[in-house]
Amino acid sequence: GLKLKEGRFRLEIKKKFFTVGVVSHWNRLPKEVVDAPPLKVFKARLDRALSKLV
Repeated sequence: GLKLKEGRFRLEIKKKFFTVGVVSHWNRLPKEVVDAPPLKVFKARLDRALSKLV
């Protein structure tokens, strides 16, 4: 799968950027969601994965 790396920041404000907050959530997604080729398949798998969290 495609894992993202979290950067280290000196300023606390940078931790609140959207891209920084998304990294940990992206890395927790199941491999089948991340590796889904077409956008339609990705969305369907993402919906399934998120529904399991609720």
